[in-house]
Amino acid sequence: MTLAERWLLPDGVKEVLPPQAQQVETARRRLLDLYDSWGYELVMTPLIEHLNSLLVGVGRDLELNTFKVTDQLTGRMLGIRADITQQVARIDANHLSFQGPVRFCYCSTILHTLPANPLASRNPLQVGAELFGHSGVASDAEIISLMVETLNAMQVNQELSIDLGHVGIYRGLMGEAALSADQEAEYFELLQRKDLPEIARFLAHSALDERIKTYLAVLPTLHGGREVLQKARACFAGVEQTIIDALDYLGALADLISQRYPQLDLYFDLSELRGYNYHTGVVFAAYVPAFGQAVAKGGRYDEVGRDFGRARPATGFSADLKTLVGLSAAQDKPIRKVVRVPAVEDSAVQDVVAQLRAQGERVVQLLDETVVEDAQQFTHQLVLQDGTWVLESL
Repeated sequence: MTLAERWLLPDGVKEVLPPQAQQVETARRRLLDLYDSWGYELVMTPLIEHLNSLLVGVGRDLELNTFKVTDQLTGRMLGIRADITQQVARIDANHLSFQGPVRFCYCSTILHTLPANPLASRNPLQVGAELFGHSGVASDAEIISLMVETLNAMQVNQELSIDLGHVGIYRGLMGEAALSADQEAEYFELLQRKDLPEIARFLAHSALDERIKTYLAVLPTLHGGREVLQKARACFAGVEQTIIDALDYLGALADLISQRYPQLDLYFDLSELRGYNYHTGVVFAAYVPAFGQAVAKGGRYDEVGRDFGRARPATGFSADLKTLVGLSAAQDKPIRKVVRVPAVEDSAVQDVVAQLRAQGERVVQLLDETVVEDAQQFTHQLVLQDGTWVLESL
């Protein structure tokens, strides 16, 4: 390894340098205070756990995205967390006995074997909230509202759009279609790409009932404004009740969100299956024009704690805080003094320095008068005038 290579980080792994690091930390405090004001309790989960604890009840995607190591103490396989939700579910299942709704929040680094998208890092700073113990529209509305308030607090809300879907619609259609495992996998892949010509060819070569073919052909086209829900009800006339219930659920949820945020743009995509093997109901994501991917996302994942011995309904959202800071319109640092203090040992100087620091100002005492410090960082200096140390603007 060359000297230059020793300074290189692994592909997709990013560090945060001054002054952005201070902006990230300020944002972390702001958001955790926001979640606290909504009644969400902070949890700090371990970076590494037994692999089976991290991967119970999740899809193949998260397993592939999890770094795996061997515990030198026990020989057991461990995983480095790629998502915090499973850890919070374990906490709810094993450390709490309250049967009603409980709320958690967190902000910690996670690691991915691969970036979630071309714009993402492999070490995002995941911030989010989870609500356990309630299965109705009200809890999904609360979580989406808190996601919106997160973006408002970060000023990542320019032309904000919320994308809503429900995995129950696809599951209901698959139940009616009774496809083989291979057929469903093929259709699922085509649906995620919204490849209408290939879907048409797939259906033309299948022996499915014409009614089912119509349903599967129309599903990838059901995206847009509120009219999509009405169109879906008309297209899916005669389907099993669970599909109609899912459409009604989306409608009721949209009503609540629109009432709270009338200016918010709601977009419906009934073939959105992000986290299909993981989510059980509504899924949602937040988008802004300045970023090509979701800036925050979440959904319902009922009974996520079943393998931990306590099946509970749950809903939540998460985002990469570093991405939010990079997109934030509030990039200016808080206005405060940065004071340069000469390298003198004087109790009067130290008294003034302590007082300034207690007031929240940044004070840097020179280590040696012969050492050159970055003059651009200072806004004021402490000088001796008539026997008194006073502030002087630079």
